[in-house]
Amino acid sequence: MFDRQKKGDRALLLLPHSRGQGDASRRADEFAELVRSAGAEVLGVVAARVEDPSPRYYVGSGKADEVAEAVRMLEADLVLVDHLLTPVQERNLEKLLNVRVVDRAGLILDIFAQRARSHEGKLEVELAQLKHLATRLVRGWTHLDTQRGGAIGNRGPGETQLETDRRLLGERVKMLGKRLQKVQTQRGQQRRARLRNTVPRVALVGYTNAGKSTLFNALTTGEVYAADQLFATLDPTVRKLDDLTCGPAVLSDTVGFIRDLPHDLVAAFRGTLAEARDADLLLHVSDAADEERDQLYRVVDGVLDEIDAGEVPQLQVMNKVDLAGVVPRIDRDAEGRPQRVWVSAATGSGIDLLRQALGELLGGERVHSWLRLPLSAGRLHARLKSVGAIAGETVDEHGWQLRIDAPRSVIAPLSGGDATEVRLLRELLEPAV
Repeated sequence: MFDRQKKGDRALLLLPHSRGQGDASRRADEFAELVRSAGAEVLGVVAARVEDPSPRYYVGSGKADEVAEAVRMLEADLVLVDHLLTPVQERNLEKLLNVRVVDRAGLILDIFAQRARSHEGKLEVELAQLKHLATRLVRGWTHLDTQRGGAIGNRGPGETQLETDRRLLGERVKMLGKRLQKVQTQRGQQRRARLRNTVPRVALVGYTNAGKSTLFNALTTGEVYAADQLFATLDPTVRKLDDLTCGPAVLSDTVGFIRDLPHDLVAAFRGTLAEARDADLLLHVSDAADEERDQLYRVVDGVLDEIDAGEVPQLQVMNKVDLAGVVPRIDRDAEGRPQRVWVSAATGSGIDLLRQALGELLGGERVHSWLRLPLSAGRLHARLKSVGAIAGETVDEHGWQLRIDAPRSVIAPLSGGDATEVRLLRELLEPAV
């Protein structure tokens, strides 16, 4: 029986593809970049056309034998497969090839484990890895079938090593889930505090390596690590965004998305990705020089739908215009609202246009006005204060003079009071329509 190796970074890449997967060479380059990001050395590549996946190896038996021969010739100690494999397929390939086999999900999880820096990020990655491992704890390795017992007092059916591992793994998953829930609760309290302060929230999203972190640094005084590699940053960073016509805002940088992102990872990173879900506006960053930018845009939208952020308003940012040979500009919809901004985060070209577009979009959704409340409207005063809509106030014997500065979406739900409250809020909101 094959004993699974735990080391090895001399990799042979197995690249299955089918007719409907688009540009196979683009996917191959992206996977090779993932492998290099994980720190492995690429020795060779075996491509495989797969229209009807084999339940045994995913690829056909003839192609599997070809991979085995390539492993021997290149002296590889690791095979990386650009597809999601079932536990049975992964185990069967390892038996045939006599080296460690890692599918696309396992590779991405490994990269995330290397890059996570915050406490929350590390918890999220470990939880995703354990959930992925749980599907691999099947009867395939001999050491997992050994029953405990044998000594006096311990003989009998006992508990197999497989059952022990499953139980310990389940306990670890439960413990990590509780820790992560605590951290996410704290992060949620911070987000609610920002909401009470009525500061608009903007989140950067996009396909990995589209230039989000470079754009983040160009817009703020933050120094987020930016490099030409996949998943250069994982942990969300939040900075104040000044010099907008609508007033200050909060900008957060989130993890980049990629094709076939493991579902366990998406589920575990819901806390981190909540920065996108709870934002008032998403800056959807695309590489203007990428021929597949429209397809990658749809990939990101699919992940946003999966984390319940698909309904958040978006402004598309076409980055790297210096490489695409495009002049910076703002594209507007039929109503004149900014829809797309063309910029170069690396050179700073068009950043002023992006700030202008942000000011228009965020300013149009905010209420900047004075409101006079009689003393009899104390309940409405309390409700406005509870949502952080009051930026300043004075009071005299006639009531309150309030300076309102808040998102319209925060104030509008408060209109369900008596006739006086409804009238006062209508007068406040109508100029913003």
